[in-house]
Amino acid sequence: MPGAAAATTVPASLTNGKGKLKAATWDSDSGGSDDTPIGSQLASTSKSSAASTPARRKVKKETPDRAILGSVSDSEPTPKKGKTAPARKKRKVTSESNDSAIPAKKRAGKRVKKEESDVESPVPTLPPKKRSRVKKDDDGAESGSPAVEEGTGKGKKTRKEKEKEAKEKEEEDTFRWWEQNAEQDALGDGTQKWTTLEHAGVLFPPPYEPLPADVKMKYNGKPLNLPPEAEEVAGFYGAMLETDHAKDETFNKNFFEDWLKVLKKYPPRDDTKVTDFRRCDFRPMYEYYEAERAKKKALTSAEKKEIKKQKDEAEAIYTYCVLDGRKEKVGNFRIEPPGLFRGRGEHPKKGKLKLRVQPEDVTINIGPNSTIPKPSVSGKWKEVIHDNTVTWLATWVENVNGNHKYVFLAAGSSLKGQSDMSKFEKARELKNHIDRIRADYQAELTDKVMMHRMRATAMYFIDRLALRAGNEKGEDEADTVGCCSLRCEHVTLEPPSSLVFDFLGKDSIRYYNKVEVEQRVFKNIKIFKRNKEDSDDLFDRITPTLLNKHLQAYMKGLSAKVFRTYNASITFQEQLDAGTPENATMQEKLNHYNHANRMVAILCNHQRAVPKTHEQSMGKMKEKLRGLKYERMKLRHALFATDPKFKKKVEYAEDESDLDDDAVAEHEESLKQKELEKVQKKFAKDNEKLVEEGKPALGDDVLEQRTMAVEEEFKRLKRERGTGKAALKRDRPILKIEDAIAKLDERIKAFKLQMEDREAGKEVALTTSKINYLDPRITTAWCKKHDVPIEKLFSKTLITKFPWAMEIEPDWKF
Repeated sequence: MPGAAAATTVPASLTNGKGKLKAATWDSDSGGSDDTPIGSQLASTSKSSAASTPARRKVKKETPDRAILGSVSDSEPTPKKGKTAPARKKRKVTSESNDSAIPAKKRAGKRVKKEESDVESPVPTLPPKKRSRVKKDDDGAESGSPAVEEGTGKGKKTRKEKEKEAKEKEEEDTFRWWEQNAEQDALGDGTQKWTTLEHAGVLFPPPYEPLPADVKMKYNGKPLNLPPEAEEVAGFYGAMLETDHAKDETFNKNFFEDWLKVLKKYPPRDDTKVTDFRRCDFRPMYEYYEAERAKKKALTSAEKKEIKKQKDEAEAIYTYCVLDGRKEKVGNFRIEPPGLFRGRGEHPKKGKLKLRVQPEDVTINIGPNSTIPKPSVSGKWKEVIHDNTVTWLATWVENVNGNHKYVFLAAGSSLKGQSDMSKFEKARELKNHIDRIRADYQAELTDKVMMHRMRATAMYFIDRLALRAGNEKGEDEADTVGCCSLRCEHVTLEPPSSLVFDFLGKDSIRYYNKVEVEQRVFKNIKIFKRNKEDSDDLFDRITPTLLNKHLQAYMKGLSAKVFRTYNASITFQEQLDAGTPENATMQEKLNHYNHANRMVAILCNHQRAVPKTHEQSMGKMKEKLRGLKYERMKLRHALFATDPKFKKKVEYAEDESDLDDDAVAEHEESLKQKELEKVQKKFAKDNEKLVEEGKPALGDDVLEQRTMAVEEEFKRLKRERGTGKAALKRDRPILKIEDAIAKLDERIKAFKLQMEDREAGKEVALTTSKINYLDPRITTAWCKKHDVPIEKLFSKTLITKFPWAMEIEPDWKF
């Protein structure tokens, strides 16, 4: 595409010297269940909806006689849907049966294999009466289990089989709206979106629970006795005491101003006058909250599961609604609890108090004949409306920025899916008009009418740099701008033809970009800035509204946002097509995909701060890489010990890089500590089990023996250092050792690529473009074409969000 990526300034390593993005090249060495009730008021609709779905055929529980005779053969005809299968006649066991020749005890003692062939065994066996203890494989599935599942004569299903069945059932239950509404028009156009709608409202956060009497913040060194309303707000800050927010001057200023307003209404009980933020000591609150967090972390797995179970049960009625007789999942049904506004970037309102939302603040949208839900806390809804031209279930206005908040259906719901598909189809339709639009704005760059020239220049930036259109801001709002609201101070001229953009974009994220532009564009900016102050608008004769109205003349529904989606998707498609390695490893393909995704993120300015845990994460990855190299070294040395001739082979002769004697000693010490920890944990676990079974616990001598065994093993490894030979724990054939080294080589190569990918993406947010700007069908088609599992690129949430994109053909193009 001669537009989106071409003018985007990126690091030199990512360009080809002409200002264009490089194609990726590679160097091989570098919620709730569907059965959850909606509530009594929704029961009738749920039942009628469930009745319309054909029920699965139930299979009777096997009796011992039936188990002897074997299960139904795969070759038998399956009854058609809607018809009852004829009852099978019970076969009699005659004295001539094979079973009669087998003693009863032996038959009962036989185990049924977990995986059976399609051919029935000539000697069927009975399931054992008592289930013995069985081992579990790596996936947690039982191996060698003699248990017989109800309804079949086969062994118990593995966890994977159960997950597969659950997934198939979920797919069956999914409303395939994209097959029924293939030509549905865009949502949000004022047309009817639903006929009936029932839901349970929104879930409000629980009331504030006062801190224990002995936990009080201090003012001027003395405990401050606060009423609950003032204590709650102080606690918001106390919990964040050791974060970067609490070190921010703007955050502290805004918090203290709002807290003083609360203190004025709810003053300290001892009439202390709080006037100086520097005299406030929130440390006691912080220590209390940290202790509570530590208690939660210390809970056992069973206790955590029980808490989660109770929470899920309490929220169950809010997680689903009934839309036109269908059960659909609700998205953000929880009202955000009160707290301190954090914002992103240099937001001027960070630290301000977000008030508690009450039922009187919330408007509910529901079907006219539906039962109106009751709020989860005391109070009455602000308003109840029945507007079937919108898709939200509830709305309210938050107090910090005055923004409208909405509760919508979940990302994977039919209404959200239709909206997403419509958005990407509209961006895809722009391909049919883009050449004409570009020709027009290129011609208008030298138009005599200044408004037309400004509009053409703005469209140039929106098209080539994927800038947002921008809108007007109030005085108390964050100073963020878009293309139409740029000021003269935001664009600097650098002759002969370069522009430097430097401004705060959406969410107060800084946009900094030096880009070479056409001489006509450079000249226009010079004219637009003439006789203006830095604070004056650069495009003072156009607005986002006027620009979008102009765009609508080319295509229905066209706006600057559609341009952004189009440019992101077309750039992504071109980057993937440009250099996907055909005969590459899985990690090389994934790196190529992420490289293309990064190009889009750079184009759209999807930046992020380097994660605080990045260095720690990279350190762990380096340690893991060293471990892989260590394993390879030991296998090489084992080969040399078996046959010294292997030292002369090229693939084994060279030592592992970055693995000198000091590194080996450090790694072995680390391994030793991990092994000793495992011994301690296993010893404690074994004793817990013995005590539960009423048996005597193991003595300290057993722990000492196990510890000594580990010590001896690592003493042996120490003696092997520098000898170039090694003894494995168990004898392995030479061919097996060679095969293990080859596999490690592949793992090391893939892991290095993974580390490079992690480092390259530390300052770029890839998820934003995946969710909002990249047509998911591009990813699906690419995965199918190059045999890459979609799960490696899309999280389960994204797969659920884009079910309509999962069935696209491999040759599909944006």
